[in-house]
Amino acid sequence: MVALAGIPMDAAAIMSSVLEGILYGFSVLMCLGTIWTFTYKRHMQDVNRPIAVVATLLFVLSTAHIVVDIIHLEHGLVKYRDTFPGGPVAFFADVTQVTFVIKNAIYTLQTLLGDGVVIYRCYVVWQSAWVIVIPCMMWCGVAASGVCSVYYFSQASMAEIENFFATKIGHWVAAFLSSTLATNMLSTGLLAYRIWTIERKVSAVCTTKRKVPILRVLIDAAVLYSAALGSSIICFGLWNDGLYVMGDLIVPIISITFYMIFIRVATSQSNQYHPSTAHRETTETERRKLQQHPLQPLIHRPNDSKFSLGDSSSSKVETHTLT
Repeated sequence: MVALAGIPMDAAAIMSSVLEGILYGFSVLMCLGTIWTFTYKRHMQDVNRPIAVVATLLFVLSTAHIVVDIIHLEHGLVKYRDTFPGGPVAFFADVTQVTFVIKNAIYTLQTLLGDGVVIYRCYVVWQSAWVIVIPCMMWCGVAASGVCSVYYFSQASMAEIENFFATKIGHWVAAFLSSTLATNMLSTGLLAYRIWTIERKVSAVCTTKRKVPILRVLIDAAVLYSAALGSSIICFGLWNDGLYVMGDLIVPIISITFYMIFIRVATSQSNQYHPSTAHRETTETERRKLQQHPLQPLIHRPNDSKFSLGDSSSSKVETHTLT
């Protein structure tokens, strides 16, 4: 490759594998936490199946990516260390390697899955197909640029490999990163704005304040994902080999961001049963009083209904974020 700023390609491969392994460990723990929160003390028919499918796909893709990454690392440092022209540095710079192409294909699928889920959440909250017209068009752009980048990786010539950032391969990669960042920010912004407006309307009838609002979790997840994509774009603009490192790290980061939201949604669904239980206990107490004193009028307190309305509306906002 041409002289680029940053660390050598073999060192970048080792660093990306180590860091991805650490983040993958966190994602596995959060995946187990997601499964536990959605299945603990619940019947099978009560499990949110769309979320279960998405969580499973995220885990499968992130696992496949790190497995292929380890195989790619083993090929460059062990199997072809002495036989590949140019040694490990040239091997890891070769974007036509099968393992490298497979890694990028998995990364593209993970990105499309994550962006698709955000757009779907946006549609569910807004309950309007017109709102997601532009995000869907941008998602198609992400898919097109991702497919083209993977294809040109597999068909790259030696001259294109040596001038990766200045060729059409680099241009497709830049288009992919920019389009997925714009799609995610637009969809998350629409989603966050809708939830904020709904919660502002129901705040007048809420008597309890949640400790971890779903809106804050959404913003935290969006900031984490956007920071990773922004770092990749900066590395690309500087022609820095750190782009390869960030490309491997984004895959487990996508899983982590969505597991954060899934766990919060499951927690909100579990908490919504407590107010209904309290309301039933209040109703039963009033019924017993009416039986003991049948001539006394039954006084219905507006505050009780206010409490029930406020919590159910608030829970509906959080539950509909993903379901």
